[in-house]
Amino acid sequence: MNKKMTAVLVLVLAGGCRIGTKDEFRIPPMDSTRTVSERDCARPVDNDGGNLKCREVSEAERRAKIEEEERLARERKEAEARAERERLERERAEQLAREEAARKAKAAEEARLAAEAARKAEEERARLAAIEAEARAKREAALRECARLEQERLDGRAVLEGFVTNYGKVGDFKGVAGQINTFLEKTPKSKPCPSA
Repeated sequence: MNKKMTAVLVLVLAGGCRIGTKDEFRIPPMDSTRTVSERDCARPVDNDGGNLKCREVSEAERRAKIEEEERLARERKEAEARAERERLERERAEQLAREEAARKAKAAEEARLAAEAARKAEEERARLAAIEAEARAKREAALRECARLEQERLDGRAVLEGFVTNYGKVGDFKGVAGQINTFLEKTPKSKPCPSA
């Protein structure tokens, strides 16, 4: 029975295997629509998609590739440095613009405050001038009133003195003339009005 099982097993396995010619096991050609990425066989391969083709690279090609990579790295570094310088210059310009705007705002506020102070000072000068003018007008009015009253007193005294001189010897007026003389002697001369 063991022999029969072994024979069946060999036949089953043999039926699954087939011996063919060399042409039947040939690798299909590469798809022409896919990209071909050539790689240096001496370096590790990064499979980033597409067909890979390994080729031997000469020392001159390897040096040229390294120089190109170094040049690109230098250019990238210079571009980054240039971008950083431009960013710093832009930030500095923005900072200067903010400072200039703040300076102008401060100057405008100072000018506004100075104008306000000048306006208040002018108002105060005008108020004081008005007070002074009112006081001067009152003094002048008082002086005029004093002069008017003094003039009236002098005119009244002159009238009384003229009456005594002209009519004091007349009999009917002798008594009155005596009283007028007594009055004039008792009444002191008024003080003169103060000068302006």
